[in-house]
Amino acid sequence: MCIRDRRGLLRQGYSLKVYDCYRPQRAVNDFVAWAKDLGDVRMKGEFYPRVEKSRLFEDGYIAAKSGHSRGSTMDLTIVRLPARPTRPYVPGEPLVPCWAPKAERFPDNSVDMGTGFDCFDTLSHTLDPRVTGVQRANRLLLKSAMERAGFVNLAEEWWHYTLRGEPYPDTYFDFPVR
Repeated sequence: MCIRDRRGLLRQGYSLKVYDCYRPQRAVNDFVAWAKDLGDVRMKGEFYPRVEKSRLFEDGYIAAKSGHSRGSTMDLTIVRLPARPTRPYVPGEPLVPCWAPKAERFPDNSVDMGTGFDCFDTLSHTLDPRVTGVQRANRLLLKSAMERAGFVNLAEEWWHYTLRGEPYPDTYFDFPVR
């Protein structure tokens, strides 16, 4: 992201928070294996409450190849400064649908985007007409900052951006991250 855009967000009292960036192909393969295991629905209540797991590929929420493995895609959001720390997830804690009101979802220090990150639901589409007011303004603020920096939004996920003219469009790297 060019300095001009970063400073533009800073002047408004915001910064970026990256959820996910480079992801080795082996991690994508593990995610695909999880998606194919229709019996494992432990996270359904939070991340895909209104979608049958059997439809995750067909509906485009999961793919066997990912721009994350090319090092050209990232998932991110905006946080108000100063950024408050967030607590870690505790396995087994009750799950709340990712489209529930922000105060009811898992605590996150990001601005309200109308859904949580990684919400497999049409409400997560960047320009979903049901998302209005401050939530829509927040999505558009992120979108405009990322577009000025040379990234393209995946319309189905408000958080997902790929570098325009990415250098390795047909390569899927698999070096591990420790």
